[in-house]
Amino acid sequence: MRQIALISAVAVALALPAAAQEDAAPETPPASDGGTLMEEGARMILRGLLQELEPAIEDLESRSGELREGFEALASEMGPAIRDILRLVDEARYYEAPEVLPNGDIVIRRKPDAPPYVPDETADDDAVDL
Repeated sequence: MRQIALISAVAVALALPAAAQEDAAPETPPASDGGTLMEEGARMILRGLLQELEPAIEDLESRSGELREGFEALASEMGPAIRDILRLVDEARYYEAPEVLPNGDIVIRRKPDAPPYVPDETADDDAVDL
């Protein structure tokens, strides 16, 4: 709903200059701070947009703690697995994009022009090959 309000406000702001009548307003006197009435109108529109978006911004700020907790949990659970994968993959640029096979398997092929793979010597020797 807020997105619709934002889109509507932007559309109205863009349509106002096109709908203005030339003979309705004489030369606009400068506003008190030295700007024109058009500048003041633009400021008013932007202030209105900020007031409209303020609840959404506050909602995002309140959810930032939840997101931080989620990312910390993801890092603690997935961190060791990602570290193991990075130990097996020497350079990401040597591999093609992942491909999902019809049976659901995911295949990541090495590019034909990549140099030969040399396993990391510091890898665990007690690893089990499947």
